[in-house]
Amino acid sequence: MDKLVIASMSKSAGKTSLIVGLAIALKKRIGYLKPFGERLVYHKKRLWDYDAALITNIFNLDENPEDMSIGFDHSKLRYMFDEDSTRDRILKSVSDIEKDKDILFVEGGKDVVYGTSVYLDPIFITKSIDGKLVLVVDGRSEACIDDITFVKKYIDMKNINFAGIVINKVKDVEDFKQTYLDEISAMGINVIGVIPYKKELTHFSVSYLYDSLLAKVIAGKSNLNNVIENIFVGAMSADAALRNPLFMKKNKLIITSGDRTDIILAALESDTSCIVLTNNILPPPYIISKASDRGIPMLLVSSDTYQTAKQIDNIEPLLTKYDTERIELLGQLIKEHVNIKEITDI
Repeated sequence: MDKLVIASMSKSAGKTSLIVGLAIALKKRIGYLKPFGERLVYHKKRLWDYDAALITNIFNLDENPEDMSIGFDHSKLRYMFDEDSTRDRILKSVSDIEKDKDILFVEGGKDVVYGTSVYLDPIFITKSIDGKLVLVVDGRSEACIDDITFVKKYIDMKNINFAGIVINKVKDVEDFKQTYLDEISAMGINVIGVIPYKKELTHFSVSYLYDSLLAKVIAGKSNLNNVIENIFVGAMSADAALRNPLFMKKNKLIITSGDRTDIILAALESDTSCIVLTNNILPPPYIISKASDRGIPMLLVSSDTYQTAKQIDNIEPLLTKYDTERIELLGQLIKEHVNIKEITDI
């Protein structure tokens, strides 16, 4: 069984997306571990990592997400485990999960140093399980070359199987290759793939928004899988909104107070994916009925329009098991832009 440790140089570089894409492209029986959980989900007195639950649900794994992580908190891990017991726990997790699997993906924390003090950083894990390390680098800015140079100068890869780097979210792949690839190769670092930035992967569904806001659905429950591509804050008059080009964009989210019937009615007559009603104010029944007839979800929240807009702006568009188009796109991107044979021969 191949054991791949997928780590990154920075938060949200695309580790989980790479794992999903590789699993789709390989079409093999996979296992998954995330020894140091960071995106906590607490439900029915059970604690697990969001990414572990996601991979479990997408690929119908038999293992429980809560068993895929050793811990979630530095202080507790430091108290419970030392270096040897941490290594033993990692190896036991691998042993428990490797039966009938072709490949095991082990996902690191938010960056390559996360977990170092408690022996759960990607370098220690790779050595412990005799795995192969792949680093994901966020390629949206020139700072990615700083990340790559840092790897060369300061991270000791001599005693581990370092497959190389995958540069993700690159705006212009050909320009990046022409500008930087020779420089990176001269450092002796293997570039396994350069993956283009896709705006579709930054969108999120209404159901994801609903969960993130802890909102109440008052209409359009059957269309919570609508995709949100644009966001419009309805704090002006309906006439002003209709003159705003942003209001005419497709698949938009409208954020407005529940008593702004003019904005809500205008939204219901346009290409709207969802309306978030703020201040815990319900619109008149005929408007709710109209939203239901048109299949446009309406979510109710207690916070005001400004607070809600700020909260939505800070939402990280994580993948969900219902995002079938995004999942298929990840598989396609991996097939087209990553040299999979340099990662695994299975």
